[in-house]
Amino acid sequence: MARSIVSTPNAPAAIGPYSQAVKAGKQVFLSGQIGLDPATMELVEGVDAQAVRVFDNLKAVAEAAGGSFADVVKITIYLTDLGNFGTVNEVMTRYFAAPYPARATVGVRELPRGALVEADLVLVLD
Repeated sequence: MARSIVSTPNAPAAIGPYSQAVKAGKQVFLSGQIGLDPATMELVEGVDAQAVRVFDNLKAVAEAAGGSFADVVKITIYLTDLGNFGTVNEVMTRYFAAPYPARATVGVRELPRGALVEADLVLVLD
């Protein structure tokens, strides 16, 4: 199975030893994104703004891989405060339509750079 690296300047550059995404056959595995503005590499303020930036970043990487959110089969969301579950759900509905992808939401103690939310995706392309 051919494997290729996906990268775009429309999402933040990796802040560690990983790729923005890896394409393996028809599957695309997107690394976790936090609410970094790709132009400044600064974290945006507040959970709502961070959630929007996370999904915008993921969308840019998905598009660079030749896909879209319609191709997402699995999303994992990481929250430092599960009290923000409803806010992130509301933001997610701006980006995804039914039928929704499979999803897990995980409460974590902390995220890189003090982020409040992170998410990663798996896409399957036609």
